Amino acid sequence: MKKLLFFLIPISIFLGCQDSTKVEVGAETTMVFKSTVFNAGTVYKGEVVKAVFEVENTGSHPLVFGEVRPSCSCTVASAPKEPLQPGQKAKIVAEVNTDDLHTKRIHKVVTVMTNTSPNITLLEIKGRIK
Repeated sequence: MKKLLFFLIPISIFLGCQDSTKVEVGAETTMVFKSTVFNAGTVYKGEVVKAVFEVENTGSHPLVFGEVRPSCSCTVASAPKEPLQPGQKAKIVAEVNTDDLHTKRIHKVVTVMTNTSPNITLLEIKGRIK
């Protein structure tokens, strides 16, 4: 009896935690960025540049964000965790710590992977360091 309970309890917990939200796997959608280039202008060494990229799901399926990868360790980026429903807008935020840069020019790229075609979009952050 104890062995039966040992197996039934984890299974019931697993089944009870299922999310009822459905996302079509493999369904492509479309998206539009207001701009894929953020111009920070001239900033002082040590400033943190905060780049905000607005995106809209223009397709008929949920927009799912996969990996959002900055080009270097001086940049941190985040995207929505939940799928973006058709017609919804969201923001991808990237921050560049200029204290870690050794040049006078900022040119960083954030790679965004989604369920669109093509599935990779490059977002650029540009500027100068004074």
